[in-house]
Amino acid sequence: MQSINQLVEHPLLSEKQVTLVLKREDLLHPFISGNKYRKLKYNLLAAKAEDQNTLLTFGGAYSNHIAATAYAAKEKGFRAIGVVRGEELENSWQSNSTLSRAYEDGMRFKFISRNDYRKKEDPEFIEQLRKEFGEFYLVPEGGTNSLAIKGCEEILTHNDKEFNIVCTSAGTGGTASGLINASFSHQRILGFSALKGDFLKNDIQKLASNDRWDLNTDYHFGGYAKISEDLINFINDFKEKTKIPLDPIYTGKMMFGLFDMVKLDIFVPNTKILAIHTGGLQGIAGMNSVLKKKNLPLLNI
Repeated sequence: MQSINQLVEHPLLSEKQVTLVLKREDLLHPFISGNKYRKLKYNLLAAKAEDQNTLLTFGGAYSNHIAATAYAAKEKGFRAIGVVRGEELENSWQSNSTLSRAYEDGMRFKFISRNDYRKKEDPEFIEQLRKEFGEFYLVPEGGTNSLAIKGCEEILTHNDKEFNIVCTSAGTGGTASGLINASFSHQRILGFSALKGDFLKNDIQKLASNDRWDLNTDYHFGGYAKISEDLINFINDFKEKTKIPLDPIYTGKMMFGLFDMVKLDIFVPNTKILAIHTGGLQGIAGMNSVLKKKNLPLLNI
């Protein structure tokens, strides 16, 4: 399945003579959005091949990955278990838009403390989960493993050869790694970290097959799921001007950073940029409930 490439028409881009095209991975599937569709594709095939009937994965309260895995499991006939960060959610998850939708799609939850959540890659902890739930196919947090990268390598096609720069947001580094591995020799991949710190560089380094890439760590807005009024205003203005919605966790931050770099003349005139819209729009409702409590402006849905 391939997404469409949509030219972004914006006054700033015209002024700076930069061409920006957005690859609308968010339109691949109505519920298994963007890079989550890519990351789950080969994992689901592997689970079937191993004759597994249960998927178990990890995520936070508004995780796109939790939402996508729940629907994919329902669609492909698996049971789904979500190990969710934050034991305080156990008595309030019904008011959480992401978790309530995942539950409707058949996912059942185990809520654990943030301390226990750090053990998500610990073999002993995984073995405890197998004793509790029985045999399952483990999908890592964010979906990133070698099969996920294989799926993300399919984002770029021969038709994308015309672009000099390919941009993506980065959370676990799986999508960026897939793009790096699939890129053409004249292209540079530019990742925008949604997390604070530069540890992602090491993660991508281990998974990438070449060194034609950079990771920008200047536009995380304070860390994962952190947001500011400037970012909200940018996302709303972008939607008004282009009719394209952006999520506030990943693609919104990438586009904010990209436009800032265009404004600063980082890109020479006639640069052709392809930016990947990785989806995640389901998280807007949850983010708006957080913004409402903080008396901040809401994202336009």
